[in-house]
Amino acid sequence: MSDSLTIYTVLTLLGALTTGILFAWLLYGKTAHLDKKLRYGLAVMRAVMLTAIGFLLFFPLIRSVSYTPEKPVIIIGQDNSLSVGNVEPAGFDQLKYAQDMQSLARKLGEKYEVKIYNFSDSIKNGYDFTHQGKLSNAARLVAQLNDEYLNRNVGAVIIASDGIFNRGGSPLYELNKLKAPVYTIALGDTVPKKDLLIANINGNNLVYLDNEFTIEVQVQAFDAKGEESHIAVLENGKKIYEDRLSITSAAFVKDIPIKLKASRLGLLKYTVQLSPVKNEVSEKNNVQQLFVEVIDTRIKVLIAAAGPHPDITALKQAISLNKNFEVKIALADELNAQRLDDYGLVLLYQLPSAVYDAGSFMNRLASARTAVWYILGAQSNLSAFNQAQKQVSMAGANNTIQETYSHVNPGFTSFELDEMTARQIEGFDPLLAPFGKPVVSGNATIVLNQRIGKINTEHPQLFFMTDNGRKSAFLIGEGLWRWKLSEAGETMQEPVVFNSLISRTVQYLSLKDDKRKFKVYAAKNTFDENENVLLNAVLYNDSYVAVNTPDVSITVSNDQGKEYKFLFSRTAAAYQLDAGALPPGNYTYRAATLFGKQRYTAQGVFFVNAMVAEYQQTVANHQLLNTMSVQTAGKMSMPGQLLTLADEIIGNEQIKTLSYEDRKYEELINFKWLFAAILALLSLEWFFRKRNGEI
Repeated sequence: MSDSLTIYTVLTLLGALTTGILFAWLLYGKTAHLDKKLRYGLAVMRAVMLTAIGFLLFFPLIRSVSYTPEKPVIIIGQDNSLSVGNVEPAGFDQLKYAQDMQSLARKLGEKYEVKIYNFSDSIKNGYDFTHQGKLSNAARLVAQLNDEYLNRNVGAVIIASDGIFNRGGSPLYELNKLKAPVYTIALGDTVPKKDLLIANINGNNLVYLDNEFTIEVQVQAFDAKGEESHIAVLENGKKIYEDRLSITSAAFVKDIPIKLKASRLGLLKYTVQLSPVKNEVSEKNNVQQLFVEVIDTRIKVLIAAAGPHPDITALKQAISLNKNFEVKIALADELNAQRLDDYGLVLLYQLPSAVYDAGSFMNRLASARTAVWYILGAQSNLSAFNQAQKQVSMAGANNTIQETYSHVNPGFTSFELDEMTARQIEGFDPLLAPFGKPVVSGNATIVLNQRIGKINTEHPQLFFMTDNGRKSAFLIGEGLWRWKLSEAGETMQEPVVFNSLISRTVQYLSLKDDKRKFKVYAAKNTFDENENVLLNAVLYNDSYVAVNTPDVSITVSNDQGKEYKFLFSRTAAAYQLDAGALPPGNYTYRAATLFGKQRYTAQGVFFVNAMVAEYQQTVANHQLLNTMSVQTAGKMSMPGQLLTLADEIIGNEQIKTLSYEDRKYEELINFKWLFAAILALLSLEWFFRKRNGEI
């Protein structure tokens, strides 16, 4: 530690010293009767004491500077993924390589601080040469090093890998942040081995029941020209497709489209496999799995009207954009032929109508549980409308119409309407609404209010209601085709806002509320074998308020009947379970709880997918490793050069110990010894003055 003196400090010290000497001379200048040594001693004590007090008064802070040396940190990252241990070049000795890596760390540790990591699908401290990692993610390693060693003296980074990084992307873009040379050790073999593999399967993970869908399988083969294989597809273990595959070149690539049919509901597992060829390096990459969820949630929407109208076409086009909806239009006499139980939503366009008697249809609809969307217009029979339902009545109607613009309710939250969307809706052309005031009986969720001219009214224009669990919507006004044209004319593009508003309204109305009191569900349908399986549960009381008082148990079973029993942990108002990593396979679960005297159960399925990414590429990518080194002024070495690598790093003059300066300002009042010295001087002076009769 060293004190830093400034001109201000020196002047302050000289001023305090001068003041101390002056006071000492005034006090002891005329005390010749005292012993000379005593007089001079007392004068010195008085001068030093007053100097110290003056320094405390005029210079309360003192700056100290310390220097801390930091040795360079050498980081070693060892790739512990399957591909490194799966394919080894001729003559490679794994045991000798592990010993040389240990020797490298010891030799570097004599001069530097050495940190060792092994990485694959996770990052751990120390060496691990078992090569059991399911993935290789060097980008994650580099990102962690950037975080842990920010502002540290990183001398060099050594990465031993085959350059096959199948997760996280290339680490090249993050390496420069380390500000250190990267020395790579090139493992693996760059010579292609005889191998047949499924490189990729491309297909939808969500299809509809009874629909045909196509998956595209990319097959690759190396050094297998003239060989023959068979490709097969199994659905939950049953073979549903097979074909012959001839390999016609040394570097063979072929995309094979395969048509399948979704014949049953649920989560289906399709296994695509290739029969092996003789002497191929690995058969584990001959199999891949695809998980497809087959659903039957297509909702039929009926647009019922007395006759054609441009609005009906606009509505059908907007609703049909969502593939989950199937739209049918029924006009006039066609209404009586419709089975209302087939539809999830009935859109009544100006029904009841003043020009057509749909009484029979309306009576059947009143007794159904189907959601209904009423759209009122100039042809609506408002008297019949008021009698057809009890939620809304039009008061003061006189068979005239008025133009009403839209004003978005800022408190609406049932689905998102951002600020830009709201501005566009409020800029739409006006609707033609029946004259009168909509009187709502009950709670309404208002999407749009009417704006007449420039005045925003409290009269609803588009709103939702619920009656005994049956959802309904009301739109007061016709002329939706004007909304569509006004948006298309303004943006010169597809009317996205109009289509979205209609689609979201239909989706909200047709969505069935799940009223089960006990629900258990996996975080997702498929997990990788290195992932922890997460399950969630929620329990409701009779008021449909989430509770988590009772215990929830669950039994998870695999294909072979092996059972894993767990107990859920409680969260704030629900339950959660981390079942850990499970072996690949199909799993079913059954959860149970006892709430009061009622026992609740829930069940489901999920899959744990076997990971084959490390077998997908068997040719080492030494070019990438060399680029990593060249980009950072490092060097790529082969495993046999490990011992000379330590000498290269030690000989790199850029890798050196740094000294960090630390400046601190401290108050003199914190120096207790200074107060002790002043007190001691005062006491001594008082003692000798008292002894010699000066006091």
